[in-house]
Amino acid sequence: MLGSGKSLSISNRHSPRPPYVRRVIWAWILFLGFVFVMLALDLGVFHRKSHVIHIKEALMWSAFWITLGLLFSIVVYFGYEQHWFHLGLNPDGSAAMDPADKLVNDGKLAATKYLTGYVVEKSLSVDNIFVIAMVFSSLAVRPRYQHRVLFWGILGALIMRGVMIGIGASLVTNFHWILYVFGAFLVFTAIKMLVTDEDEGNPADNKLVAWISRRFPVTRNYHGKHFLVKADSAASREAADPDEQQQADEAVEKARSGKWMLTPLAIALVLVEVTDLIFAVDSIPAIFAITADPFLVFTSNVFAILGLRSLYFALAGMISTFRYLKPALSLILFVVGVKMLALKWIKMWLGESTNLVVLGLIFGILAVGVIASICSKKKAAD
Repeated sequence: MLGSGKSLSISNRHSPRPPYVRRVIWAWILFLGFVFVMLALDLGVFHRKSHVIHIKEALMWSAFWITLGLLFSIVVYFGYEQHWFHLGLNPDGSAAMDPADKLVNDGKLAATKYLTGYVVEKSLSVDNIFVIAMVFSSLAVRPRYQHRVLFWGILGALIMRGVMIGIGASLVTNFHWILYVFGAFLVFTAIKMLVTDEDEGNPADNKLVAWISRRFPVTRNYHGKHFLVKADSAASREAADPDEQQQADEAVEKARSGKWMLTPLAIALVLVEVTDLIFAVDSIPAIFAITADPFLVFTSNVFAILGLRSLYFALAGMISTFRYLKPALSLILFVVGVKMLALKWIKMWLGESTNLVVLGLIFGILAVGVIASICSKKKAAD
């Protein structure tokens, strides 16, 4: 008996994963593989040499990433319609119900939810751009190195958001009432954003920056594209910019030879990561108002974030133009919050068109905010 029990335990331990698990894992592996290939091409080929990103290049890359994000909705449609890699199915092969709205995600509905989530995440990321611009300005980050900071910052953001989405999806699946908490939080955030004029302050005076400076050695000057340098190394003697002359760095001179030190570029990277984490607290609950399918939530987030760098360089110089964008974003948060709180009654009113109506409403609010901002700018110029 003991011998047979032991052999059974060993057999179970080494038994292959069920076909459903293997197929679902392959969907995630293929998507993540595609993302990392695109990121490798971005940094290793197209932006291998640090250079200033001009608006024409930024607009071209923005168009590329937006087109890629929109085209992925076709993959989502066929993936859920044909159940590629068991997408949209339960382990037993039956149609899976979306915990967010208790509907089965066929191709059309899944694509609609993906696009809605993409637009919501993309629009909310614009507000993130304003804060990133303040970080770069306050820390005097050289334009040629801003893309490098954003690249690694966004890579870290993808990992953080993946963890947050996993936790959020688990909460929604097991505790459906958490959606009402998310909805109330979004409505509160929207009202707060609309009625308060928050002063972001100078990011360089941030308490986090002071904490890092107290606990880690930080160079006084920038040293090329490096986030870390060793005291007395060639990197520690590099000028802030190739076109500038080397300046003495008191912090490096006082440090012990060979000691690793952070540069201000590393401080900028930390602040960019923290900024995205703060904005994710708003954006992640927002997309759970649309869907709790982890694949739809994650892919829409990823494509929205991948285009954030190029969007930053395209819009950073025109921030003051979009004066009505913040009210528009607060209204979008309010809409998705109300949808989360009153979905039962909204579905009774709009029926199967609920998600399409919400998508159109979000597009409309964003368009009105942008057009009103541009018209206001032109009127002020006249």
